[in-house]
Amino acid sequence: MMEVGDWWRRGKWRIMVMLTMLHVVGILIFTRGFLLTRTELPYYSNCSDVSESPCFTGQSNPYQNQSNSHCWTRPAVDRLVIIVLDALRFDFVAPSTFFKESKPWMDKLRVLQKLASTKTSARIFKAIADPPTTSLQRLKGLTTGGLPTFIDVGNSFGAPAILEDNLIHQLASNGKRVVMMGDDTWVQLFPHHFKKSYPYPSFNVKDLHTVDNGCIEHLLPSLYEEDWDVLIAHFLGVDHAGHILGVDSVPMIEKLEQYNEILDKVIEVLDNQSGPGGLHENTFLLVMGDHGQTINGDHGGGSAEEVETSVFAMSFKKPPSTMPSEFDTSSCEIDLDQKKTCISSFQQLDFAATVSALLGVPFPFGSIGRVSPELYALGAGTWNLENNIEGNCPNQKEEEWMQNYCNVLCINSWQVKRYIDVYSASSVIGFSSEDLLHISDMYAQAEENWSCSSENLLSFKDESCYSSLPLKRKIDAYFKFLLNVAELARSKWTEFDLKMMGIGFAIILISLPIYFLAMMTKSVNGFSLLFGDSEIFVKLVFALFMVVIRACSFLSNSYILEEGKVASFLLATTAMFKLRNSIKREKMLMEAIVFLLLITILRFTIEVGLSKQAATSLFMSTHSSWLVEIDPGHPVWIYMAEIIPILALIFLAYLLYIIMARSSCRSIWKYVVLGTILCYILIAVHWASESDVLSPMLMLQGIGRNCIPRIIYAIGLGQLLLLAFSPLFHKDRDLESKMHLLIKTLAMLSSCSSTIIVLSGKQGPLVALVTITGGYCIMRLGNIERGSTDKVAGILTFDPLSVTQWSLLATCLFFVTGHWCAFDGLRYGAAFIGYDEFVLVRQAILLTIDTFGFSHIIPVFGLPFLVARQKLLGRTDQDRRLLHLQLSQMYLMYGLITAASVIATILCVIIQRRHLMVWGLFAPKFVFDVVGLILTDILICLAWFYYVGRREDGTQLTTLDHRD
Repeated sequence: MMEVGDWWRRGKWRIMVMLTMLHVVGILIFTRGFLLTRTELPYYSNCSDVSESPCFTGQSNPYQNQSNSHCWTRPAVDRLVIIVLDALRFDFVAPSTFFKESKPWMDKLRVLQKLASTKTSARIFKAIADPPTTSLQRLKGLTTGGLPTFIDVGNSFGAPAILEDNLIHQLASNGKRVVMMGDDTWVQLFPHHFKKSYPYPSFNVKDLHTVDNGCIEHLLPSLYEEDWDVLIAHFLGVDHAGHILGVDSVPMIEKLEQYNEILDKVIEVLDNQSGPGGLHENTFLLVMGDHGQTINGDHGGGSAEEVETSVFAMSFKKPPSTMPSEFDTSSCEIDLDQKKTCISSFQQLDFAATVSALLGVPFPFGSIGRVSPELYALGAGTWNLENNIEGNCPNQKEEEWMQNYCNVLCINSWQVKRYIDVYSASSVIGFSSEDLLHISDMYAQAEENWSCSSENLLSFKDESCYSSLPLKRKIDAYFKFLLNVAELARSKWTEFDLKMMGIGFAIILISLPIYFLAMMTKSVNGFSLLFGDSEIFVKLVFALFMVVIRACSFLSNSYILEEGKVASFLLATTAMFKLRNSIKREKMLMEAIVFLLLITILRFTIEVGLSKQAATSLFMSTHSSWLVEIDPGHPVWIYMAEIIPILALIFLAYLLYIIMARSSCRSIWKYVVLGTILCYILIAVHWASESDVLSPMLMLQGIGRNCIPRIIYAIGLGQLLLLAFSPLFHKDRDLESKMHLLIKTLAMLSSCSSTIIVLSGKQGPLVALVTITGGYCIMRLGNIERGSTDKVAGILTFDPLSVTQWSLLATCLFFVTGHWCAFDGLRYGAAFIGYDEFVLVRQAILLTIDTFGFSHIIPVFGLPFLVARQKLLGRTDQDRRLLHLQLSQMYLMYGLITAASVIATILCVIIQRRHLMVWGLFAPKFVFDVVGLILTDILICLAWFYYVGRREDGTQLTTLDHRD
C-alpha cells in the first residue's frame, strides 16, 4: 500500500490542478447564466419601414418627397455639432447657486451659463446615465438608444465594433457626412462610418493634453468647412485629470478654464455664420458629457456623482422655438450674474431617438428611448409651418408644436413596440407574457382614435383651430407607454438562466468537500495533522467560524460596501485570540501587541485610502488637519510625502541585504536578491526624478520617466525565469530543508516585489513594510505553543488560525492599496507606468499586477514562511515529508478560505439578482472575486511546483525531498 508521504508528493499537485479546473468550469457556466447579454438583433431600421406604422394610415408620409435627406420625420436641423467632454460632472456646468455649497471647480464654464441665462434658444440639462458608467457603455448607449449590458465592461480596454443598429450607422446610411476627432474609441466602435476622422489614443490617463490638443487643432478649422453634416469632437482632459489628481486639483481647474475658452470660440464661429444663408443658419450645438465622476475622479458605478452629467443645447435658428409649459420640467435659480437660469432633466437613453428625430433619419432599431420634448423643442419649433395653416388661432404656435411632436411620438412609440415584439419573439427568454400584455394595452390606449385624428395632425391643412386638449392627452399616453417600457427594460433586461447558474454554483460548491478531504489525510505516525491535539481543533473551529462570518457578510450590500472594515475587524478578533494565548503562556506578548497596533493602522488606512490621501481628495479637504494642526499643503507634509517612501525603499533594500548575508545565500538566490536591491535603487531614482521637490536638488529632472520602469520590469522577468529554471543547474544539496525553503521564498518574493512596488506608487514601500510586519507577527504567534524542546508530535501540527489571519491580512491589503470591488476602483494610471502608448495585453498585465499584487501574489508566494520558521530541523527523510505535508495542507487551507468566500459571493448574486444594485455592486463584486479565485488557484499551483516540484516518476525535483 502506498505510503501517505508518497501519496502527498505524487497526488497533491493533481488535486490542486483539479480544483483549479473545477473552479474555472463552474465559473464559466455560472457566468454564462448570470452575465448573459441581451440578444443583439441583426435588424436595421429603413426609411420604408415607417409605412407599416399606424401613424400614416390612409395617406402617404407627408414628409416624403419634400427632401431626399429624411424619411421618418422632417429634419429640424441641417447640421449638428456634438462636443463630448468626457466625465463632465453636472456641477461643472450648472451654476453654483443650484448647490448648497460652492466648490472651486464650479462656475468655470461661464460661457455656457451666460448663454443659458440670456438666450431662449439655449438650455442646460441634467443628463442621467444608466450604470455601469464606463466610456464604452455610455457611447454604446448613447448611439444605440438601448440599455447597457454589464458584460461589455470587460471590453472597455478594447472596444469592439458595434454591430447592432445605431445612430452613426443611420447617419451614414442616409447620406449624412460625419466627421470625428478625439477619443479613438469612436473609430473602434464605428470603424467604417466616418467621412473623416482624427483619432487619438485615449487610455493613457497620465496624458491630459494629446487628445484635447488634437481636437482643438481640427475643431475650429472644420467649422468653416461645408463637407460635413455631423461633427463629433470628444475631449478627454477632464476625465484623465480626475483619474490622476481628483476633481479638486489645479490641473482640473485649468482644464475647465481651457474648455471655457474653446467653447467660447466655437460658439462665436457658429453665431457669426448663423445669419440668413449662412453656413450655420440651421446648426444645432450639443455640449455634453458621457458620464460624471466622483470627487476622486472615479467612474463606472451607479452613484449620483457618476450617473449625473450635463448637456448644453443651443439652436442657432431664429426665431426661438415655442413649447407648451406643461412639458417644461425645468427648475430655475438666480445665477451669479443675478439672471434666471433654468435647468431641465434628460435621460441619456433618449439621446439616440431625439437626435434621429432632429436630423430626420430612422430611429435605431433597438432604441427604447423617447424623443425628449424640451431638447426637441429647441430645434424643431421653427419649421415655418404657419404658412400651411390657415386662420388666426390664439394658440397657433403651441398647437403647431404639439402636432409635430405628437406625430414624432407616434413614430417613436411604434418603433419601440416593434422592437419589443421582435425581441420577445427572437430572444430565448424575452419578456414575460404578462409584461407583453401590459405593454400592448398601454400602446393600444395611446393609439386609440389615432385614425380619426392622424390625417388632421399630419396634413397641417385643417382650416379650423384645434383644441390642444386631445393632443395633450395623446402625448401623455405616448409618454406613459415609452416610460413604462424603459422602466420594464431596466428592471428585467438581463436574461438570467437559473439552470446554468445552478449548475455552475454546484460545480464550485463541490470543491469545498474536496479541500476538506485532502487536508484530513493522516500522517505516517498515525494521527491527523489537523486534529493531532485538542488546541489545534479549537483553532480550526475558530478559524472556520471567522470564514463563515465573513462569507455571510456578503449577503448584505452594506457589508459589501464596508468589506475592508469587516476584514480588519475579523483580523482584530483573531489577534485578540492570540493575545489571550500570549498572556496565558507569558511569551510573545510584544508580537501580539504590535500586531494589534498594525491592524489599527490598517483599519484607519482602509477608511482613508492611501491612494486618495492627497491634498485634492475630499477627505483632506474636509479634514485638513487629520493628524496635526497643519495644512496638508504645508512644506512639512510635502517633504514627508516625497522622502518617506524613498526611506522605506532604502530600509527594504537593507533588510534584504541583511537576510541574504545571514542566511548564507549562495549561487542564483544571491543574484536574484541583488537584482531586487538594484531595482529598489532604480525605483528611488525614478521617484526622485519625477518629484517637484527632490529633482531640482538632485539634478534628476526628466531622467528615466519610462526607461527606469521598463528596466525594472525586465529585471523582474529575468529573475522569475531564473527561478523557474533554477533546478536545471542548481545542484546544492547541503542546505537544511527549512533554510532552503526560506531562501526560495525570499527569492520569489523579492523578484515579485520590485514590479509590484513601482506599479503601486509611493505607497508601495509602506504597504510592503506592513506586509512584512504583519506576516512576521502571524508567523511568530503561530509558533506560540511550540518551544525549542518540543517533541515530534507537537512539531507536526500547523495552525489553521494563522492561515486564516494571512488570508484576512491579504484582503485588508487589497483595500489599503486604494482598490475596491468596482471598476472605478481600478487604478488605470498604473497600467501606463513606463509606457505612453496603449497595448491591450501589456496594459492588462500591468493593471492586474497592480490590482492583485499585494492581495494575491505576495500572500500566496509568502505562505511558506508560516511553515519554514517552525523549529523543524529537516535533516531526516521523515522531517522532509512532514514539511511537504504541512506546506500542501496550508495551501489547501488558504484555497479553501478563498473558495468559501467566492461561493458566498455567488450565492449572494443568485439571491440578489433582481436587486436594485445588482449591476452597480453585486456584479462587480462577483467579477473581482471570481478573477481573484482563479488567480489564487493558478498561483497556488505555480507555488507548489516552485517550492516542491516533481519529476515524472513522482520523486521530488528540488533538494527539499532529496534522499541521501
